[in-house]
Amino acid sequence: MVILEFACQFNMLAHVWSLERGVSIRNNPGILAFLLAKHNGYFANFVEMDRMLLMGKKSHLLMSLALVATLITGCSSTKPKVPDEPPETLYQKARLKLDAGNYLNAIELLEALDSRYPFGAYSNQVQLDLIYAYYKQDDTAQAIANIDRFIRLNPAHKNIDYVFYMRGLTNMAGDYNFFQDFLGINRDDKDPSYARQAFQDFKTLLQNYPNSVYAADARARMIGLKNRLARYDLSVAEYYVKRDALIAAANRAKLIVETYPDTAETEKALEIMINSYDSLKMPTLAQHAREVLAKNYPDNRLGRG
Repeated sequence: MVILEFACQFNMLAHVWSLERGVSIRNNPGILAFLLAKHNGYFANFVEMDRMLLMGKKSHLLMSLALVATLITGCSSTKPKVPDEPPETLYQKARLKLDAGNYLNAIELLEALDSRYPFGAYSNQVQLDLIYAYYKQDDTAQAIANIDRFIRLNPAHKNIDYVFYMRGLTNMAGDYNFFQDFLGINRDDKDPSYARQAFQDFKTLLQNYPNSVYAADARARMIGLKNRLARYDLSVAEYYVKRDALIAAANRAKLIVETYPDTAETEKALEIMINSYDSLKMPTLAQHAREVLAKNYPDNRLGRG
């Protein structure tokens, strides 16, 4: 429990730091290390708070939490307002922020432009820039919301292929977890909903805009996403094996072989099918899986019977 509270508090501190400087820490391990070093005293404080709670000193803990909430409220009230300036001036400022990587401030300016001049000369470009800024700021929900709005309102726009491409990138980013990667935690069993949607987004791009300048990159990313989805299904199949749910294990392994036949997980999936069918006394199915394994992986001893 203490670890969870510390993680939540550190996330809050990192977010405040990010807001103050207009940068994201996701792809900046150096910044993360700096923040950990700077705020390492908070963990000891949370341990003490947890001890106080166990001793019944709830009032002391509540006062501490109230103080933190007050500080957060105070910081949030200092957010500057966007000045009332011509759209050309605001957009130039927004572009400067974007080019400098200051995505939070860019978003603030772009949102002001979007709300004040929804039908202005910069309208479509502002929406495209918002999509990019929210993506770079790791705000998946807002990026997707802006993407879907743009597709709905501008289905024939000359850059609509870019928007579908950004949808795939944004969903890929939603599947990413910086802290788990930083700590070396295996994520194969993580819910792949974002990865599955990203795969579909790139597939839609290739089907509708095969000559797009983004087609080659989308195709390459689909390979990585396919491997990610295959690893997830393999982790599920292995879980079923551990639970002795052999029919479920064989079915999930079969799904891998049929859906992702050109991934590295196919060999292991065939092994699970063979072992499961053998244990279930299904010799015909086991033999068929063994033949497929022998044909595609001749060095695998299980395929030689």
